[in-house]
Amino acid sequence: MTTTPLALAGSAFDSLRIDAVTDQETLRRAYALPGEAAVRKQMTELTEQTRRLIGCSSLVLVASADAEGNCDVSPRGGPAGFVAVLDARTVAIPDATGNKRLDTLQNVVATGRAGLLFVIPGRTTTLRVNGRACVSTRPELLSQLTAVGKPPASALVVGIEEVYPHCPKSLLRSGAWKPEQWLPADAQPTSAEVTLAQLRMPELTIADIEQAEADSLKYRYE
Repeated sequence: MTTTPLALAGSAFDSLRIDAVTDQETLRRAYALPGEAAVRKQMTELTEQTRRLIGCSSLVLVASADAEGNCDVSPRGGPAGFVAVLDARTVAIPDATGNKRLDTLQNVVATGRAGLLFVIPGRTTTLRVNGRACVSTRPELLSQLTAVGKPPASALVVGIEEVYPHCPKSLLRSGAWKPEQWLPADAQPTSAEVTLAQLRMPELTIADIEQAEADSLKYRYE
C-alpha cells in the first residue's frame, strides 16, 4: 500500500490538525456573511408548518455528546408522525428496541442536551431542532407513544431552544431520493459483511450474521 504524505505524521487527521483553524475570526474570514433570511428563520419554538414537517417525518437523526465531549449521532425511525409534538417547545421520541447500548440516552442523562435532524423520505426539506433534553419513563407519556408497536421503555424529550429549517441543497446534491443515481447493491459491502468485519470473531460466518439480522428485524418491536 502506498503511503501518502498526509499519513507520515500518523493519521491524516494528525497531519491536518497541525495548521487547522483554531479561532472564530479566522474561520469567518474564509466565508461570506450569511444572508438575512439564513439568520432570521431561526426560531425558538415550532410554527404550524414545522409541526407539520415533524408529523411527516419517519426518520430523525439524534446528536448527543457525553460529559467529556465525545459525540454520537444515532438514527431513530418509525411511521410518519412517530415523534410526538407535546407543545410548541417540546417533542418526545419513543425509544424503540435497538441494540440496548443506550449511547444516546446515557449522553442525554450526562449532559441534558440533544440535537435533532428530521428527514422526510422523498422530500428535500430537513428540520433542525436543538435544545435541552431528558429521558422520561413517566407512564402517562409513554402510553401516548405507541407508533412503533407498544409503549417504549423510555422517551427522549427535547425542550426546544432552536428550530431551523435547512435549505434543500445537501439532499439535492446527494441525489438521495433519485433511484437512478443510487449505486448498485453490489457496489457496497452488505450489512452482514460490515458487521462481521467489525466483530473480529473468526468463528462467525456471513450466514450467522445474516440470520442474526433477520431475527432482529423479525422481532424489532419486542
